Amino acid sequence: MIDLGSRASENVSAETEPEVARRGVFKRLRESLSKSRQALSEEISASLFDRIDEETWERLEEALILADVGAPTTAAVVERLEHEVEAGTVSADGVAVRDRLIEILAEVASTGRAPIDLSAEPAVLMMIGVNGTGKTTTIGKVAWHLSKEMGLSVVLAAGDTYRAAAAEQLAEWADRAGAELIRGESGADPGAVAYDAIAAARARGADVVIVDTAGRLHTQGNLMDELAKVRQVIAKQIPDAPHETLISIDATTGQNGLRQAKVFSEAVPVDGVVLTKLDGTAKGGIALAIAGDLGIPVKLIGVGETLEDLRPFDPAEYAAALLAE
Repeated sequence: MIDLGSRASENVSAETEPEVARRGVFKRLRESLSKSRQALSEEISASLFDRIDEETWERLEEALILADVGAPTTAAVVERLEHEVEAGTVSADGVAVRDRLIEILAEVASTGRAPIDLSAEPAVLMMIGVNGTGKTTTIGKVAWHLSKEMGLSVVLAAGDTYRAAAAEQLAEWADRAGAELIRGESGADPGAVAYDAIAAARARGADVVIVDTAGRLHTQGNLMDELAKVRQVIAKQIPDAPHETLISIDATTGQNGLRQAKVFSEAVPVDGVVLTKLDGTAKGGIALAIAGDLGIPVKLIGVGETLEDLRPFDPAEYAAALLAE
């Protein structure tokens, strides 16, 4: 179930997921991170900490960097763990040190974490990212969860007016989710499409508007400027909107994904990351790099093709799935 904050409480029982269901979700996450965990476990095992010396911390740094945790975050994590072991606050026991490492990684991944904000009426979400990251599919899955699980009415704005296939793909998802689709002619101004979608949502009393944008390389300055213009158009309709700007990042791209998040966040404020294709990479540490280096929380993760494989990001479960034996 998508983590939706205050609006969710009006439509969904406050009961937490049954323990059996949570175990099933954790198992799926652990399986999806198998490549990353295998790469890490070759270096990070309880035996690594049997003898604590300078080589221990060097090997730990190397393993985390290879998993794309990123150099700054890796350095901070290892320095903290080393200090705690030397100070005696963490026992120099292999299992204890490994468990503490998992806790520290979970803390790093929790940076700025907050549910997706759907408190406004209508709440406006804007999805950004480069081509091929699963952006349009993510929008469709989010719309489905909002509509079918939360009982919210959703309007989709086909703001990718440069690629006809994007609008067609979004139309299929709109039909599947029971959402309304607002689209323009090929090559139309994406800001105008967003404007029309918000106007339609307000007129119909819809709960959520999700605005798709054209996939663009983070090196394309003119298209990055266009994102800022789309945001300005949205804000003219609703001053505080968009209430959430989410960037779709392909986990398999590793550090390139980190660079994408950095450049996009310099063009427009980014509230969170949707980390897709986490099941197909040994670079699962990228979630830590994004949170630790940029302070942008990962809010959703994609661990497969099905609707259920788009999940809220749980830092503790993620760290445990990445390292726990």
